[in-house]
Amino acid sequence: MTGWYRLKRRVPCMERKVNEHLQGAMMQRSPPGAALRPAVEPVEVKTYLAPRSLDEATEALRSGAVTILAGGTDLMPQSKTGRARFHPTLMNIRRIPELRGISEEFGVVRIGALTTVTELMESALIRSRLNALWQACDHFASDQLRNAATIGGNICNASPAGDLLVPLLVFDSQVALASKPKGEITTRTMPLRDFFVAPGRTRRAPDELVTTIEVPLPDERFISAFFKFGTRPALDISAISIGLGATSADGMLTNVRVAFGAVAPTPIRAPQTEAALEGRPLAAVIEAALAAADAEISPISDIRASEWYRRELIRNILREMLDHVGQH
Repeated sequence: MTGWYRLKRRVPCMERKVNEHLQGAMMQRSPPGAALRPAVEPVEVKTYLAPRSLDEATEALRSGAVTILAGGTDLMPQSKTGRARFHPTLMNIRRIPELRGISEEFGVVRIGALTTVTELMESALIRSRLNALWQACDHFASDQLRNAATIGGNICNASPAGDLLVPLLVFDSQVALASKPKGEITTRTMPLRDFFVAPGRTRRAPDELVTTIEVPLPDERFISAFFKFGTRPALDISAISIGLGATSADGMLTNVRVAFGAVAPTPIRAPQTEAALEGRPLAAVIEAALAAADAEISPISDIRASEWYRRELIRNILREMLDHVGQH
């Protein structure tokens, strides 16, 4: 027997409990006296897998019809609203050691996809060298959710307001994906800025698993900051978020990186804003940078904020962040 935990062999009652949960989660409220109806077509989870190695996980993904479960902090709430639909196979990847850990080698920080937000917060390396990412973790939900939520899950959820995505874009991060198309594990990497396609959609193929996030260490003089605005500091989805990074010297910024969240279909880098700030006296270019930022974003009006308010937030908070950088 391999290291897998199979639902029917190890936990006979789990299949029934999972299916009961899914059936209940997909029922929507109806008027009194009306028959309950599913928000989406019911799906029966027939197989539950808990692989103990990357080899086993990528082998299972070769079929493509697999729902991946890590922390579950996004997947389970989405299953209750009908936003997420389960495949017949549900695979829990939390037992795979290759997907854990934070390490640094040859100037690159490698963060395993199963690294939790709490583990990121407790890392001295993250706090000292990737401070914008540490700040985003500090504003991420609650202690309970930080203990379960993973960096890989936050990336694959691909929310325009994903808290960790904006600082990861500031740090020019790459995502590594593993698959097993011909019986052997192969890995490909791509810049995170190219990974997102639309809300909830990425370039991950159905047979691929995000394994690692690779973050090039910036120069020790590089400073970074993250700002999130919501109704509450943490337990709320961002109305907007901003990531800023640069090397500051003699009143100028170089190696400028700016990223925005919740103001476009995906988290975005802002190359025009970066170009307006790069290598010029900061005091003279702030207005041009704010105008560039306004042209690069495409916010919508929703329950959290209007389009106008989001634009005002980006403009005013980015100005504050730049003023603060200019004082250091």
